[in-house]
Amino acid sequence: MAKRERWGTRIGLILAMAGNAVGLGNFLRFPVQAAQNGGGAFMIPYFVAFLLLGIPLMWVEWAIGRYGGKFGHGSAPGMFDAMWKAPISKYLGALGLFISTVIMVYYTYIESWTLAFSFFSITKAYFGETTFDAMRSFLQSYQGIEKKYFQSILPAYFFMCVTLFINFFILYRGISRGIEMLAKIAMPTLFLFAIILVIRVVTLGTPDPVNHPDWNVESGFAFIWNPDFSKLGDAKIWLAAAGQIFFTLSVGMGTLQAYASYLRESDDIALSGLSTASTNEFVEVILGASIAIPVAAAFFGIETTQEIAKGGAFNLGFVSMPIIFQKLPFGEFFGFLWFLLLFFAGITSSVAMAQPLIAFLKEEFGISHGRATALIGFSVFVAIQFVVFFLKHGFLDEMDYWAGTF
Repeated sequence: MAKRERWGTRIGLILAMAGNAVGLGNFLRFPVQAAQNGGGAFMIPYFVAFLLLGIPLMWVEWAIGRYGGKFGHGSAPGMFDAMWKAPISKYLGALGLFISTVIMVYYTYIESWTLAFSFFSITKAYFGETTFDAMRSFLQSYQGIEKKYFQSILPAYFFMCVTLFINFFILYRGISRGIEMLAKIAMPTLFLFAIILVIRVVTLGTPDPVNHPDWNVESGFAFIWNPDFSKLGDAKIWLAAAGQIFFTLSVGMGTLQAYASYLRESDDIALSGLSTASTNEFVEVILGASIAIPVAAAFFGIETTQEIAKGGAFNLGFVSMPIIFQKLPFGEFFGFLWFLLLFFAGITSSVAMAQPLIAFLKEEFGISHGRATALIGFSVFVAIQFVVFFLKHGFLDEMDYWAGTF
């Protein structure tokens, strides 16, 4: 059997694992979930789920991955077979391939929107569209749902192709020269961009003290962090908090096992796992909660911010944030940072979703790394056509329900 790849450095491993966990959900899904589910009260079941569910399950997945890697397996079917010699074990493991594959197909398309909007920000393409209806129309026109600002789906298709190419070029380069190198560049850059944006948000104060003296950043932070203890009796809040922990730590997707399979037997999974989880939580709870909701409260007020949160992550990230950037000095620069930050967060997660599939083809069927990467790349390209062209018919929402929610 050919010698398997390994992570080149400990810091590279931690950054790659953290990159797998840190994604669009940290900056878009988490603040919306917190705002929709009782603000500060949401954080109580969130941290309970993190300590009692997230960390133990994460350690289990790291242990499964390292054990499977000892037998040359980088995907859940082979790992389950190594642990449990029963015919059904591989089929149970195949769920780990199914979930990450389906999510990757639509996640990569959303990721391409962030790359496009970083370009639209720096070129001021959406500047002048200062109402929610206008920005929503701009987004839907880009998505091909309506024809107004864009006459065809070609711009979205172009950025989708570019995003797919970048993903699979990184995957083609392998673990240490591809995924680890990406993590070493993308994660520090993401941190830098996020800290710049947080500083800008915190220093906003009250943007319009004459007309709206109550609209300020402090009210936005209070909206997220002040607990409404009456909501703790609602089971849906606890379920939403547990769901967010699974989502943010990438538990139950097969990606943690895949990355952990490239560990050495002597590598410390307890400490490395805690370092990864802590990095993810810092990005989500400290940085993610300090940008989109507080800045929306400062410019639109709490009532409108609540409506934005009810509208979901896309309304927050692609509709309200571009309007805000138009109100800021050097807004095109901050918009560029925001959407590029989201792109880096997205790509470090999407490459992780494809890695188990590539490992499966290589190790279970003896296909070369180059051919396996090309096969998965082509398959994702074919599957993503349905998301692109049937978005207006709810195809993306349907995939997200079955793979991301159910």
